[in-house]
Amino acid sequence: MVTTSTHILVVEDEPIIADAVADRLRSEGFEATIASDGLVAVEQCMTLRPDLVILDLNLPGIDGLEVCRRIQATRRIPVVMVTARDDETDMLVGLGVGADDYLTKPFSPRELVARVKAVLRRAEANAGASLDRGSLTIDPAGRIVCRDGEEVHLTPTEFDLIRVLAEAGNAVLSREQMLAMVWGYRDGSGARTVDSHVRSVRRKLGDDTIRTVHGVGYAFGDPT
Repeated sequence: MVTTSTHILVVEDEPIIADAVADRLRSEGFEATIASDGLVAVEQCMTLRPDLVILDLNLPGIDGLEVCRRIQATRRIPVVMVTARDDETDMLVGLGVGADDYLTKPFSPRELVARVKAVLRRAEANAGASLDRGSLTIDPAGRIVCRDGEEVHLTPTEFDLIRVLAEAGNAVLSREQMLAMVWGYRDGSGARTVDSHVRSVRRKLGDDTIRTVHGVGYAFGDPT
């Protein structure tokens, strides 16, 4: 739910794009602040404590990947990363340092707002009892995942992905089901997004946490 207190930091060094994004967000009821380089963005995340960051990958000062690393080191914050390149390596690196979603320029303002709202909904989700699945403990209320008693840093999207799979028990979920349950997409597009996030979660929690069922989708892997 968008409220007047929902604050988004737009990190973009091209003034025309930054102003257009900020204006569209404000028209949707968000507060929006612009940062034009990476170091300023890190400072504003510390002082303004925005609810979400829209982060361009190519920035002066320090790049978007380093910005994402630094802001995620202090507190969990949803990040939608934006780049001019449609490169899966960039996407995987971005997800690995804490981005929740990824957009390639040029994008429509409508698509950006839809992605922002979906990420915010996922970040605000807060329900359910803790799940103990093998060596993993998943705490939906605190949005914390521990493996062997040690907390593992996950982005809000990564948390929702592993929670959805854990709650499904031994059931196999298709990519289309996961897109609807985690991202809120209903048109079936974005299978690549699912695969990229699965790879990111496996890197953090272990390959055995998510099982691939070829031709169908994914299931929780019951790590031991």
